[in-house]
Amino acid sequence: MRTFIGCIMVVVLAIAEGAGADDKKDEKIDAKKLIGKWEPKDAKKDAKIVMEFTKDGKMIVTAEKDFKVEGSYKLEGNKLRIQMKVGENELNDTVTLTKLTDSVMEGESEGKKTKETFKRVKEK
Repeated sequence: MRTFIGCIMVVVLAIAEGAGADDKKDEKIDAKKLIGKWEPKDAKKDAKIVMEFTKDGKMIVTAEKDFKVEGSYKLEGNKLRIQMKVGENELNDTVTLTKLTDSVMEGESEGKKTKETFKRVKEK
């Protein structure tokens, strides 16, 4: 169970990371570009984590073959609000997206004050 919660925390932190510039706080993000699968840009080879955002506001996080957590998200401007439930623990965070293109997503977690970059997973 600790591994499971640890994986979720890594995902939430990863989602929340990026380059947080004050002049971009109110920048409009194209929600259509968020839809799809994302993985940390600097992911470790032994810890495969993929986040999927669907059109209907659902978020699915998978790690390896047997780990899967579902939640929801809402994009308001450049604020990505995430809600997930892992066992008895509910995880809520707001991520300020500082960059969202067809291939790169960057953001900063308000809760953890961490930054990270994600790359789009190419469908095979």
